[in-house]
Amino acid sequence: MPIRVLLADDHAVMRAGFRMILESADDIEVVGEAATGVEAVAAASALHPDVVCMDVQMPDMDGLEATRRIVADPAVLSAVVIVTTFDRDDYLFTSLSAGASGFLLKNAGPEELISAVRVAAAGDALLAPEVTRRVIARFTDAEPASGAARTATPDGMPELTERENEVLQLVAQAMSNAEIAERLYIGEATVKTHVSNLLQKLGARDRVAAVVYAHRHGIA
Repeated sequence: MPIRVLLADDHAVMRAGFRMILESADDIEVVGEAATGVEAVAAASALHPDVVCMDVQMPDMDGLEATRRIVADPAVLSAVVIVTTFDRDDYLFTSLSAGASGFLLKNAGPEELISAVRVAAAGDALLAPEVTRRVIARFTDAEPASGAARTATPDGMPELTERENEVLQLVAQAMSNAEIAERLYIGEATVKTHVSNLLQKLGARDRVAAVVYAHRHGIA
């Protein structure tokens, strides 16, 4: 089954470019487009894409609020990747708190966009190490307000197995499942199982939340 993608951007030329890039990959299908935040929320609800590539600055409703609504809908289950021109901390932190699975700049190369969609669809890490450091610094130095930071700090310390702790430490270093598998000499499918289990125990919705949790509790 191909990865089903929804493109949300108010510029038709940008959507056309993204569509051309993504559909050059055999395993990706663009199933819809949206020019406003309102359209993005409606399209995600109707189409149930695996991944939404979301711009930030759009009319009617910005991409950050659209992301929040899509992620909050339990019937949608779409991963949202913010794709923006602006490398601004407020966009980064707000989008992650809203539940976005990653953050990508529009000047990224075609292969980076394709990789971001694949990674998000797989539930894997998406943030570059330098972005991860900014997230850690923000969410460990300030009280969490919502979203990823809140889910990353459940009441009480859950009991993780020794292997889950090892995996969490490597997740906190922004390693992918493949890199963790190579480091620990285990299969990638086994890593995915460990990641899924530890996210459930932490009450974390994604790996970003797990990274914050690890650094807040001295696990990393």
